[in-house]
Amino acid sequence: MTISIANTPLSWGVHEEGNTTRSFVEVLDQIKETGYAGTELGPWGFLPTDPAVLRNELHSRELALAGGSLYANLIDPQAHDHIVEQARERGRLLAALGARFLVLMDEMKPDSKLARQAGRVRASRLTDDEWDVFATGVNHVAQALNDETGLRVAFHPHVGTHVEIPEEARNLLDRADADLVGLCLDTGHWCYAGGDPETAVDEYGDRIWHVHLADIDPNIRQFALDEQLTFYEAMQTGVFCPLGEGEVNFTAVLDDLRRIHYRGWLVVEQDNLLDEPDADRSNARSNREYLSKLGF
Repeated sequence: MTISIANTPLSWGVHEEGNTTRSFVEVLDQIKETGYAGTELGPWGFLPTDPAVLRNELHSRELALAGGSLYANLIDPQAHDHIVEQARERGRLLAALGARFLVLMDEMKPDSKLARQAGRVRASRLTDDEWDVFATGVNHVAQALNDETGLRVAFHPHVGTHVEIPEEARNLLDRADADLVGLCLDTGHWCYAGGDPETAVDEYGDRIWHVHLADIDPNIRQFALDEQLTFYEAMQTGVFCPLGEGEVNFTAVLDDLRRIHYRGWLVVEQDNLLDEPDADRSNARSNREYLSKLGF
């Protein structure tokens, strides 16, 4: 598989199904219009969940399905069986449309203590026993998903969750089944949490199975840290800026991905809660043009 460029409904501010004025038709049309080869699912239920219907919608626009995500309460062992069922449901749709990975991440609640620690975490917060529970859940989900659909899990360290900083990502991935669980590297979240995406490519190499491209405005990030904003409040303030306008060195990161022969999707994900007319389509176009200038 060569490197292809996708976008996601999240870049259009679609973070929860039913909590948006956008239609999936409008979003897919604009993803195609602004030059992308594929899309992720976005929140479950925003795009059609019937494989035949979704296939027709995508094929009519010459788009592929790059992947889909699942937020899950992995710290609670009583929730693991339910998470498995959710993963299987999403996995069946993803597999039917040719996607290879389910992006799994820890559950995030907008006003939780974890959300309020966003960007200010300095050390891993779970105990060894809690890490074992968390990793057992991830492995359980990954095994069940692979058994039924052939898909694997790409775990996404996410700001405002139990797996935010590089140390926490390492604690999880060291305990996870390396054949079934890889890394979804999100350049924006990795940077927001104080990490260096280039270092992540060097450390994880071919265990990076999926990539989200996002940029961080360093001045807004610092403001968010100083004012102790939650992750959602930081998004509303515009911490995720268009690619190339922030602190992520995309030239170096993309060169490193080429060096390790990465052959998956690059998914532009500009988490956007700004209420600006047509900002999402304009940003999608400028982000695609930026990547074209870098040879993608």
